[in-house]
Amino acid sequence: MRRATALLLASLASAAPAQDCGGDFAAFIGGLKAEALAQGFDGALADRFLAGVRQDPAVIRADRAQGVFQRDFIDFSRRLISADRLQRAQSNAQRHAALFDRIETETGIPRGVLLAFWAFETDFGQIQGDFNTANALVTLAHDCRRPDLFRPQIFAALELYRRGDFDPARTTGAWAGEVGQVQMLPADIIANGRDADGDGHVDLKGSPPDALLSGAHMLAGLGWRRGEPWLQEITVPQDLDWAQTGLASTLPVGDWRAMGVAARSGTLGPDALPASVLLPMGKDGPAFLAYPNFRVYFEWNQSLVYVTTAAYFATRIMGAPVYDAGNPTPGLAGEQMQALQSRLAARGHDVGAIDGILGARTRAAVQAEQSRLGLPPDGWPTPDLLARL
Repeated sequence: MRRATALLLASLASAAPAQDCGGDFAAFIGGLKAEALAQGFDGALADRFLAGVRQDPAVIRADRAQGVFQRDFIDFSRRLISADRLQRAQSNAQRHAALFDRIETETGIPRGVLLAFWAFETDFGQIQGDFNTANALVTLAHDCRRPDLFRPQIFAALELYRRGDFDPARTTGAWAGEVGQVQMLPADIIANGRDADGDGHVDLKGSPPDALLSGAHMLAGLGWRRGEPWLQEITVPQDLDWAQTGLASTLPVGDWRAMGVAARSGTLGPDALPASVLLPMGKDGPAFLAYPNFRVYFEWNQSLVYVTTAAYFATRIMGAPVYDAGNPTPGLAGEQMQALQSRLAARGHDVGAIDGILGARTRAAVQAEQSRLGLPPDGWPTPDLLARL
């Protein structure tokens, strides 16, 4: 679930204090109307927007069932990237070549990056989600897991409704409230929506030009650095200082080069460019150099396995070879990962939720415990580490 534009969300939330989550749903809707009025929306408009809104239990089930992100990088990437999907990405690159030329000139976002998101988010616009967006946003705001993320999006959707670009009864999308071919939240649409086809409307569902240019402007606004790489497959020496690997450690490319890191194809970025060595499955699996632009991906999606796969697929669309899978040590299954997270938490590490997902905080804790136990600190949890803990 991507983060929306921070400044816009702050402005939407500043007019009135946020109501507590949970409780009686009708009272909650009344609180939304009061906050809408405090933000300057017309009362009749707010009434029409909220009149048919309902809780959707399927949204909560989807929010709690994100087990796909428990898969490791090799499994996940092979499921999402196929020869057919790569071929369709390249066909779309040719079909919309003039549009991508315009996008790259205007925003600096490479076509491969947008094509990868377009492919993964909606299969090039074919599967955009059938959840009622207004219901999804209100359901998630009422739920007490992440209300601060979703409540401001309701008022962004209300603003889109005021403009005539959102229908609370008919607008549909993903379970988490994203809309359109590259799946953007309402606040992101307000901040970055663009009418690329010149018809006077920002149509992210029906217009690939609008969707792609809008997505590009969002990425640019999140800090994408024009003309720089984002991810590159590398080879690493077996005597590399594994404690220096991981996204928490950043060194100039020249330093990595001096340590024996090399590009598997092409050449590494400029010596002064900061980068991190990313080992999604440890020292014996695939290896990548993650540049500053890679971190922008986390503003789109918080899952490391998704982000790495999307960034890698973008390089494949741009001509990179299939990665070398290596021979990684088998990792941990969902319940084993949860057990590991519990044991790490018991040792004082902040791993976030005990959810079986190998996120950044769990990796950092794994790396710390590997160092303490005299194991190669590559951040990859194994059955041996679980047993030692």
